[in-house]
Amino acid sequence: MDVNGPKVRKYLKKFIVGPEKKIRLKNYDTDWVQHESFRNQPEGEIKNLLMGVLEKDQNDLFAAQELLAASHQYGILIVLQGMDTAGKDGTIRHVMSGVNPQGCDVHSFKVPGPEDHAHDFLWRYEKVLPERGMIGIFNRSYYEDVLVVHVHPERMEELPKVIGPDSEGFWDGRYKDINAFEKHLVRNGTLVLKFFLHISKDEQKKRLLDRLAHKEKYWKFSVADIAERQYWDDYQVAYEEMLSATSTKYAPWFVVPADHKWMARTVVAEAITSAIDGLNLSYPTFSDDQIKHLMDAKKDLEEE
Repeated sequence: MDVNGPKVRKYLKKFIVGPEKKIRLKNYDTDWVQHESFRNQPEGEIKNLLMGVLEKDQNDLFAAQELLAASHQYGILIVLQGMDTAGKDGTIRHVMSGVNPQGCDVHSFKVPGPEDHAHDFLWRYEKVLPERGMIGIFNRSYYEDVLVVHVHPERMEELPKVIGPDSEGFWDGRYKDINAFEKHLVRNGTLVLKFFLHISKDEQKKRLLDRLAHKEKYWKFSVADIAERQYWDDYQVAYEEMLSATSTKYAPWFVVPADHKWMARTVVAEAITSAIDGLNLSYPTFSDDQIKHLMDAKKDLEEE
């Protein structure tokens, strides 16, 4: 399925990273809003307006998920990446709140353990891919293995020195592994939707301070977030390289402006719904004989 197709809402196309396009994140507005008039309205009013839009998107997504499950032809893999506080958890909670939980699996990947490091870097992700008819969400993903370990090579799995990160072409090879992995998924009926929630450094600071200003949010704060913030510029370079190398026609990246949480959630919800609509799914059809059996069952129930 081509996510650039006609069923994708027009404004969404501006966020798609074109195949083999070398990008600079500074050219992507973190503060973008769909209508400039929003900027002149109080934040509360805008939030209420977008919550109404998001509610419609949730209803559309519920209908799309029902069709996805009924047709049982495709699986959907949603990948969410972003800097700390970018809103990955909140996006999952709000966008997917209306879907049937039986048809949706969320996987949050923590720091890999010894068993993970004893296998190739894709191993722990392959085990939890969505079945046909299901939506799977990766809150962080195999892309951490070209992001975090790019900034912190000491966190990489143990590899023979001749093929490790200091070897020639290592990162290019890892990007190619990811592209081949996703191409395999798409060829076998998994739609891959990838979202980078793009926030500014100032917005991250604001959100971290907000966590420290409210006791009920203390649990969300980690000193490690402050430590990683010192590597902001390194992460921006790693993200630019990764987005440029792994945005393909069959599995493109959406760079989602995320300084306004309500706007980011609307973009993600509409992109997912549009992509599922673009699959042109239909409910199963039944033969005359099957319909007769169903009507017989209905009659038996009515006559109990």
